[in-house]
Amino acid sequence: MRSGAVNSAILVLEDGRTFRGTAYGAAGTTVGEAVFSTGMTGYQETLTDPSYAGQIVAMTAPHVGNTGVNDEDDESRRMWVAGFVVRDPARRPANWRATGSLDDELVAQGVVGISGIDTRALTRHLRDRGAMRAGISTELGAEELLAQVTGSPSMTGADLAPSVSAAERYVVPAVGEKRFTIAALDLGIKTATPRALAELGVETHVLPATATAAELLEHGVDGVFVSNGPGDPAAADYAVEAVRGVLEARRPLFGICFGNQILGRALGLGTYKLRFGHRGLNQPVLDRVSGTVRVTSHNHGFAVDAPLDRPVDTPFGPVEVSHVGLNDDVVEGLRLTEAPAFSVQFHPEAAAGPHDANPLFGRFVDLMAAEKENS
Repeated sequence: MRSGAVNSAILVLEDGRTFRGTAYGAAGTTVGEAVFSTGMTGYQETLTDPSYAGQIVAMTAPHVGNTGVNDEDDESRRMWVAGFVVRDPARRPANWRATGSLDDELVAQGVVGISGIDTRALTRHLRDRGAMRAGISTELGAEELLAQVTGSPSMTGADLAPSVSAAERYVVPAVGEKRFTIAALDLGIKTATPRALAELGVETHVLPATATAAELLEHGVDGVFVSNGPGDPAAADYAVEAVRGVLEARRPLFGICFGNQILGRALGLGTYKLRFGHRGLNQPVLDRVSGTVRVTSHNHGFAVDAPLDRPVDTPFGPVEVSHVGLNDDVVEGLRLTEAPAFSVQFHPEAAAGPHDANPLFGRFVDLMAAEKENS
């Protein structure tokens, strides 16, 4: 933990609800969309997941920081959260893999946080009222902070993927014998995704968020992956156009999370903002193709608008809802029945989280193998 005086901090929601606690992490002021994550573990992966850009994340697990931080579990090059909220921070890390404390790392990366508040009350408020803008400050009063919050931009309409994406192309090689080469559209990709594909013999060429279909398809790649990412899918027209180009080329395509929403838009479906979203490691999803239920890792505030009871005709053939969330019937996956493309709303790489959905990477590999055999 940091040495020195303990500073007070406040959290103010845009509807005026105020929580007072203790500074945790960097001193200062931050604003963003207040959301909650139900994961009991995996806070380092959450903090470094680009999908959380622009969001103040409240952890529902009461005790956070006990395993410290390390040099292996980051999911990107930095922490992306706008702010961090915990109830009881660990006084010191106690794990053989730890290289430092969470508090010190938050300070080093400039992440403003708050601790010692009733995160259960905050979570219940967000569940009742919906995700909303919020601010954390160690220096402003409640009224002044509320003015900053209400003057800040909404997540609706926010185009954030280019700001978290890689600036240049890079390659993640296959482990062992290379079986396939794919292009990944980086809308906020996590490190664990190309690593999981590498274990299956896939070499991944990661391209910036604004890459075109021609750039994704050059060098004769066997397939295209569309990653997770932050923001409103309705604002990412560049990604929609790129995916349409891949579909027109009939190249195998697999999308997750934001990529699921982008595929939906490319097929002519709409998207909408969820009341408080799905964020955590314990979301039950029905795979309607196999009839199995999987517990999955989620991080999304938007969803695809598609009928659950029938396929929809698209310029690329019929699309059906392949996965459904069992808590609220949200569309959790899409599958084209006459073209080699599918997507899911959750995270099969599950960093952190359950590995029930990990076989979906194998399904993508099988799809590429079938297309290559038939070509």
